[in-house]
Amino acid sequence: MVDRYRAAIEGAGGTVHRLEDWGRRQLAYPINKIHKAHYILMNIECDLETLEELKSGFRFNDAVIRNLVIARKSADTEPSPLAKSREEREEERAPRGERDGSADAGDSASAGDSASTGDAADAGAGGESSDDAPASDNS
Repeated sequence: MVDRYRAAIEGAGGTVHRLEDWGRRQLAYPINKIHKAHYILMNIECDLETLEELKSGFRFNDAVIRNLVIARKSADTEPSPLAKSREEREEERAPRGERDGSADAGDSASAGDSASTGDAADAGAGGESSDDAPASDNS
């Protein structure tokens, strides 16, 4: 279905700047007794005639429950916040699977560096707060 809409846009001389498949997600409330739906994000650039054709296609397609068309002054080409968070989660999962021997050495070194930096910051903050605390107790 997405390929058909993409072909219609590109066939009319438009461009698809961003196409993200967000997958099956829980709806905020049931629509026509449906609780989950598949989400697609398309950022496109096309003429008004093609846009009206797409809207008509969405309206008469029973598989499309809801759609939202927003006109923007410029094209958004970077990944959406939802796609960024999904990519970050996938990047976090990759090192966990590679923890055989070499990854542990790298993890402990980086953890030691961040821990020593955190200790230094905590010691400085602790020293300042302990100096401030007696001054406020005396007054």
